[in-house]
Amino acid sequence: MDGRAAGAIALKRPRRRRGLSLADTARALTQYAEDLRHPRLPAVASVQRSVARWESAAPTMPDERYQLLMAHLYAHTPSGDLALGAGTDFAEYLDALGQLGESERRIAELRTTLLRAATDAGGGMLALMSPGAQTILADALVDPSRADDATAATLSSVVADVNAQVGSLPFVRLQLMLAPAVETCRRLLAGPLPGPIVPALRKAAVAASALAARIAFETRDDAASRALYVEANREAALLGQPWRQANVYMSHALVTLYSTHGIDNARPLVNQAVRAARTGESARVRARAHALQAEIAARAGEERASQAALALSWYDIESNQSDDPAAESFSSGHLRGFEGVRELYVGNPSTAHDRFARSAAALTAPREQVQRAIVTTDQALARIRMDDAQAAAELLHECITAATSTGGRVPSIRLRRARQELRPWRREDFVADLDDHLMDVLGT
Repeated sequence: MDGRAAGAIALKRPRRRRGLSLADTARALTQYAEDLRHPRLPAVASVQRSVARWESAAPTMPDERYQLLMAHLYAHTPSGDLALGAGTDFAEYLDALGQLGESERRIAELRTTLLRAATDAGGGMLALMSPGAQTILADALVDPSRADDATAATLSSVVADVNAQVGSLPFVRLQLMLAPAVETCRRLLAGPLPGPIVPALRKAAVAASALAARIAFETRDDAASRALYVEANREAALLGQPWRQANVYMSHALVTLYSTHGIDNARPLVNQAVRAARTGESARVRARAHALQAEIAARAGEERASQAALALSWYDIESNQSDDPAAESFSSGHLRGFEGVRELYVGNPSTAHDRFARSAAALTAPREQVQRAIVTTDQALARIRMDDAQAAAELLHECITAATSTGGRVPSIRLRRARQELRPWRREDFVADLDDHLMDVLGT
């Protein structure tokens, strides 16, 4: 069976599970089109024929309008509640679209659209849980000794869903969606858990606390961020998996680097990350730690140390990744950005510009948009140092737009620093236009 035929079968499954006929589905889609104030659909009989074609032995792909309406249909349970997490009809529907040949980007757009609807309606974490997940967690919280693999899987799924939306949803929304998972992890780990389940729950706690720490920083709550990093680091140490601890150190180092002047506070955290990563199981995490070490050295003017750390990072990136536990965490596209930082501080700004451009071109996934905004801002800095201030200002307009989509703090910090380097051109019209744009969207 080819992928499209399997996709048609998968698309049919949630409809039949709900007891919906083709005509029932057509009427439901027509009602959603009306409720969402979309253009009126054709007659029900015509919509019914379209549904049948999507589920046929030689299926066609629903167009974007029908994809969205189907997403709303399967995102809502028969009782009307939103359910978007693993094991839901919505998750199965998105998987079916992928098998039919739809792009990952379009599937991510559908997921983000429904997540926005969930948070607008106050669904938050509840909408991210699979059916029955609330019952699972409620039972575990009443009696932690009843926690099991399903408890840990539910929490991990919630954290992964929130993490996947970084760059797609504003950080203030992500914070609301993640907070219940963080608190649930805390309460369960404080209770009398069954021994076999502790490592899995601790992994979920590390991921939840580290992500919450990063989001707290983005929402300008530095005290909460520091406390959450301490919590994540403590749980990671208890796990005995150095690569997870290295990730916590790196995340903490980055927010420290961006929120303080100079490198003195960030450097010890980077060094701890490198030491932990060298004894860990993930080459990708080692690559990222060495890349961050290269950035710190470059900012300190240590050209040879920076180049040596980058060489180690490339070695790690190009090593065998088949069983890497964090295979998707760092890529050559990310590393090009660190190469650009090195050139920006201790090399050639023209070379830096090219490295940043290649990195930005590679960072196309929704999850990578915050990083792409940072890289593009650094690319503008390279243009300034190449004495092409007007071209830099043009690029910074794009960065402003990207920064406003999530409310991210780091892109805003980088934008302000780039604007400071434009002071020699402050009387130019292109700088005045940039200031107007900054004032309009960032209030700065």
